[in-house]
Amino acid sequence: MDVFSLASPHCSSASTFSLSTSAGKHLPTTTTTLGFSLQSSSPSDNTPNSSHHSNKGIRRPRTLKSSSTQRNPEVTPNNPLRNIVKPSGITKNPHNLTNKLWLTSRLSPPPPPPTPPLSPQQAILEHEPRVFGDSESDSLPEKIEFRQEGKIFVGNIPLWIKKNELAEFFRQFGPIKNVIVIKGHDDTERNLGYGFILYGGPTAANSAAKAVEFDGVEFHGRVLTVTLDNGRRMKAKAEQRAMFLAGKDEVEYRSKWHEERESSRREFRRVLETRLENWQAVLQAFQRIKKPSRKEFGLMVNYYARRGDMHRAREVFEGMRARGIEPTSHVYTNLIHAYAVGRDMEDALSCVRKMKEEGIEMSLVTYSVIVGGFAKVCNAEAAGHWFKEAKMRHTTLNAIIYSNIIYAHCQTCNMVQAEALVRDMEEEGIDATIDIYHTMMDGYTNIGNEDKCLVVFDRLQECGFTPSVISYGCLINLYSKMGKVSKALEVSKKMKSAGIKHNVKTYSMLINGFLILKDWANAFAVYEDLIKDGFRPDVVLYNNIVRAFCGMGNMDRAVRTIEQMQKERHRPTTRTFMPIIHAFARAGDMKRALEVFNMMRKSGCIPTVHTFNALILGLTEKRQMEKAVEILDEMALAGVSPNEHTYTTIMHGYASLGDTGKAFEYFTELKNKGLELDVFTYEALLKACCKSGRMQSALAVTREMSAQKIPRNTFVYNILIDGWARRGDVWEAADLMQQMKQEGVEPDIHTYTSFINACCKAGDMLRATKTMEEMEGIGVKPNIKTYTTLINGWARGSLPEKALRCFDEMKSAGLKPDKAVYHCLMTALLSRATVAEEYIYSGILRICREMVESGFTVDMGSAVHWSKCMRKIERTGGELTEALQKTFPPDWNSHSSTTLAAYYIEKDYDNECGGSGNDNNDDVYYSDDNEDDDLDHRLPFKQSWS
Repeated sequence: MDVFSLASPHCSSASTFSLSTSAGKHLPTTTTTLGFSLQSSSPSDNTPNSSHHSNKGIRRPRTLKSSSTQRNPEVTPNNPLRNIVKPSGITKNPHNLTNKLWLTSRLSPPPPPPTPPLSPQQAILEHEPRVFGDSESDSLPEKIEFRQEGKIFVGNIPLWIKKNELAEFFRQFGPIKNVIVIKGHDDTERNLGYGFILYGGPTAANSAAKAVEFDGVEFHGRVLTVTLDNGRRMKAKAEQRAMFLAGKDEVEYRSKWHEERESSRREFRRVLETRLENWQAVLQAFQRIKKPSRKEFGLMVNYYARRGDMHRAREVFEGMRARGIEPTSHVYTNLIHAYAVGRDMEDALSCVRKMKEEGIEMSLVTYSVIVGGFAKVCNAEAAGHWFKEAKMRHTTLNAIIYSNIIYAHCQTCNMVQAEALVRDMEEEGIDATIDIYHTMMDGYTNIGNEDKCLVVFDRLQECGFTPSVISYGCLINLYSKMGKVSKALEVSKKMKSAGIKHNVKTYSMLINGFLILKDWANAFAVYEDLIKDGFRPDVVLYNNIVRAFCGMGNMDRAVRTIEQMQKERHRPTTRTFMPIIHAFARAGDMKRALEVFNMMRKSGCIPTVHTFNALILGLTEKRQMEKAVEILDEMALAGVSPNEHTYTTIMHGYASLGDTGKAFEYFTELKNKGLELDVFTYEALLKACCKSGRMQSALAVTREMSAQKIPRNTFVYNILIDGWARRGDVWEAADLMQQMKQEGVEPDIHTYTSFINACCKAGDMLRATKTMEEMEGIGVKPNIKTYTTLINGWARGSLPEKALRCFDEMKSAGLKPDKAVYHCLMTALLSRATVAEEYIYSGILRICREMVESGFTVDMGSAVHWSKCMRKIERTGGELTEALQKTFPPDWNSHSSTTLAAYYIEKDYDNECGGSGNDNNDDVYYSDDNEDDDLDHRLPFKQSWS
């Protein structure tokens, strides 16, 4: 029996742990002796037990020598723990106990048990001397002990051969568990000409035996040497382990190559920790490693994954496989993460399929990365599928994967499902992190639910979390998107009082809020505060500044802002150029729009479908439909396919012109290409039908919407009500108002304005007045378009006194009259000017004076019409004529009466208000102007500019 001593550094005196292990064939009388003693070991205490075989994996220390003078050995039982663990006397396997106690006994040795007396036979066996290094007992078990079953040695292999090729050849003899090809130190692309094959499964020994029979076979021009493993490698490892257990303080001196390699590996990890932003330093540190291991390759793939550089990550991954290093689940997860950050989920799923083909099990982290990737691309359905699979494969989930699936549903505004997932998480005993609270707040921000967003914020504080800049940023973003910038500023003050400073994102949210309100001055004031605080603008903030300049009409400053971005090494994106391209196209300056388009290409930005959509949108808003259609040909030359937003924009353009045929033509083309039909597409068709007066066709479109299960929203009802209002059918408009209330669709200011217009055209001013009262009762304040429509109704009814009263109510409400209001009111007063009433004369003088003070002048057609009305009152001129002519165009006096009459006949003026220089009739007040207000709703790709 081999005995070794194990000294514990944690005890004041050395303790002896005597243990015998067996190797080789078993003898009839196999016993295990386990002794604990606080006395130091002596040479005579290490007498072996001849009834048990020695373990050559753990060598005897060299200080042990046989002594001629024998002492009485310590009397130890067969197994002192046997009666404690198994009172029945069943013998435990000594190997299991050895595996458990070989290290723990070194760190903290247990106290010695009481020493029971030995039996006579055991005493005789203990006193029998044994000569170390006996021929059969020491030398024979070496080959059996260290040789690994199913392992063969393969020599004389080609130096360029790879692991997969070697495995492919030897797989014919049985399933292979592992292939080891010994690589060179200096040239890692070549091997040293030998390796090992380890077969697996129950037939590993037979497979190895069959492979050995092919010793001398030719393989790629070389004669292979195939033998069974002799255990030399395992023996060397066992000797090193035995030396460690024996307490040998021998120092291993590495070669210079190993020292340089280890130093470069440490330097690479240091650069990853300290210089993460400097990608050149990271790459150079990785390239200095002469022979990177799987760990270094995995770290490099993870580095590129965090940067979203999926192509570089794939390159490193393939380089690792080319060196013969097989990827693990961790490396595959990093590669999938790179594709998820790059929003390329197709290649991410291809990696998942490759993992399954290679038999690599997906970890919970892998599932979490996939769910998060689909959440970023707003594919909640796919994210839910992989979340369910993760739940089936793994018994317990963590808060990270729940956070990702909740984020997926918040991105798609499905807050009901997000709330259900939060409940499931709490029922499973998983505590919600602060990131989940922020995700829920962001989801409620997307749907504009202020109350629930505040509830989550309060709950965050109740659970012991301290609100961070992200928490306050969610509230600032909520109020900025809702147009309540004053409340966003209150949150900003509260955040500063809590000792939390603004960052670039919170400043950008405030600027975006002012941009929504078209408050350019305050937007630039916030930008100046950001610069004073020492922040450097990022790409998102620069994009908002470009939007501000475009909104102000200062396109040159917007272009110079892009040049400033490039000087500061910020790379402009397509979102940076889109507002400028759209503004130039909307102004009809296609030359400048195309110049900016080419500037975008030179900056390295590849034109996308959204860029072309910006060009088309600007042209359709200027009613230049021929040029808008030509952009489709440019898209085909650039290899960009139009999407549903492209066709929807063109349909809206033709709908504004009332060209129903063209609108239906592009609707058919959109449908034939298999693109998605949404509510915006049908809005364009309804607008075309209502604009041209084809209300039956509009009803057919609504029936198709119902068949496609597309619900009607407020904008759809507004278009339909406006269509019936054009025909003066107040009953159909009233039915639609009732349908809105039954379906739970809230009417907005445009809905009420269109319905009031229907009442005015039908002459039902009593219902129009009641509608105004109903609006104020539910908290909807009339705007200037609503008052203009009502004044127009009183003018149609030849009731100028009520029109004047409505005008005074509008001014008392704090609304500033525009040119259209003055035009309608003046037309109403002039139509009744022949009636000798004081309020009419004073009203005309007051309106003329206010128009002059506001700088409003009417067009030539209105001037001719008003001049004709004034001839009925003052044929030779007078105070009214003089006051009225101040509102006429400057070249009014240069025209003769004959020319004016000819101009009047040519214009074919309809003697109704609403022709204040606009190309359209009076419907412009409540129809076409509303289209600009709802532009972001109808065309969602415009929202991506922010």
